Amino acid sequence: MLPGLPSRRYAILIDVGYLYAAAAELLLDATSRRDYRVDAEKLIKSLIERAAHRLPDGELLRLYWFDAARDRVPTVDQRVIANMEFVKVRLGNLNSRGQQKGVDAQIRSDLELLARHHAVHEAILLAGDEDMVPAVEVAQAYGVRVHLWGVEPPYGTNQAERLVWESDTVATIEAEDVRAYFTKSGTAAAATLSMVGAPMTQPEPRVPSPAAVFGQRQSVAVTMNAADALAQAESARPKFVRTTQTGEKLDPETVRSVGEYVGHKWLLTRGADNIADLLPGPQLPTVIDKELLVEAEKELGYSLRDHPEARIWVRDGFWERVHREFDIDEE
Repeated sequence: MLPGLPSRRYAILIDVGYLYAAAAELLLDATSRRDYRVDAEKLIKSLIERAAHRLPDGELLRLYWFDAARDRVPTVDQRVIANMEFVKVRLGNLNSRGQQKGVDAQIRSDLELLARHHAVHEAILLAGDEDMVPAVEVAQAYGVRVHLWGVEPPYGTNQAERLVWESDTVATIEAEDVRAYFTKSGTAAAATLSMVGAPMTQPEPRVPSPAAVFGQRQSVAVTMNAADALAQAESARPKFVRTTQTGEKLDPETVRSVGEYVGHKWLLTRGADNIADLLPGPQLPTVIDKELLVEAEKELGYSLRDHPEARIWVRDGFWERVHREFDIDEE
């Protein structure tokens, strides 16, 4: 931006369903999200850099990431993305058939509101659905320029013709621009995805433990709504979990059991398919690790800040429960 000139503020609105589906088809000939993995953080950073290059005199307001999740409970990736600077995650609902509901309406609403309140001068829209056309027209009526981005189609077109017509400019993201961020599923997480929702046969523990109470329950998040799944998880809480550890030493078994309980709760409320994204472990994304420790502290009624060994026990218990869910042997 040249000194002394006012900046033209812009926003980037991404229809994640369109972006992922179009890029996966182009690069991997894949049609299901279970068939590939995306380095979303680096992808988002590349899109922000691309926008800065296209609008050198502009100032980014924020990037809007429109995606969907079962019962609007964010996945691991969505939680990590939501913590990125200048990124706002908007979630629609993902129904039992894997269809997104409410995402297009959110995109239209945000684009219209940004324009109506003069929050931006320009908007970059990465989408393909003709349902976007009314919002584009409204935004333009308020003086906003709409720049449409699309992913290179393997053949024909993957964007509605009228949406292309109505946009002020049109640009194509080519295969090489996104190839580095999409890979075929081949990790341990991918191998377990086919097991989601299937009951696992668990070996009988030699010594009864709190884990035995809830460790053999199958994940039912794929058939429950969030409220029912939470109630199911709450019913499995060991009675002794909510105890205050006031002494110098913490009991390792108690702390590990808390980690197992949180893992069990997340499998039910967040869904086994989302937890599978964390495999093979044991390293957790910073955001997720913080959530795990905070939830464990709530259950213990005690801060683990000055107890690094206890934080390790929590993580160990968490991974024991997750690995058991997917029948992964502990090494």
